[in-house]
Amino acid sequence: MQIRKLLTIVEETRQEAGRTIEPPVLKAAAVAVVKNPFAGSYHEDLSELIDLGEELGEFLGQRAVAALSDAPDGIHSYGKGAIVGEDGELEHAAAILHPKFGNPLRNACGGGKAIIPSSKKRGGMGTALDVPLHYKDAAFVRTHYDAMEVRLCDAPRRDEILVAIVVTKGGRPIPRIGGLQISEVQGADGLH
Repeated sequence: MQIRKLLTIVEETRQEAGRTIEPPVLKAAAVAVVKNPFAGSYHEDLSELIDLGEELGEFLGQRAVAALSDAPDGIHSYGKGAIVGEDGELEHAAAILHPKFGNPLRNACGGGKAIIPSSKKRGGMGTALDVPLHYKDAAFVRTHYDAMEVRLCDAPRRDEILVAIVVTKGGRPIPRIGGLQISEVQGADGLH
């Protein structure tokens, strides 16, 4: 794995709509900027990126969870995303994010039955990525539908891929749109 840059950030929401949020809602993003070995040319076999996804799922998952200074079972939500530099393909991001990325990330988060929401795009240096989030054991928990924006001013370069994961402790501040509550989650199907 050839990493040029790493970024780990924690966002802490203490107030919303003039109300104090207690405990604060915490989000942590762990980002890696990696060399894209397939930039600039077509390759049928993307297994090198698929294997890289497995490594990054574990590595970034552990970094993000550690940033929240919590045991993995305290993680509520997760999400993933990638930006492919201009000489890459969207399929390069898909190869990293989908076949093998999920299980190592779930392990870092203490489990998770729900699909890990994702976003991918192509862009140049400074492109913003909105990483979608939802509750890790049941995708239909509306209180946790959210996102976190990440960006690096000098990434991705034309031959790089920016890969990000976000984990949270808590859902949106003061949610009130109803729906399935965490206390009602059965967790068997990853939806309810």
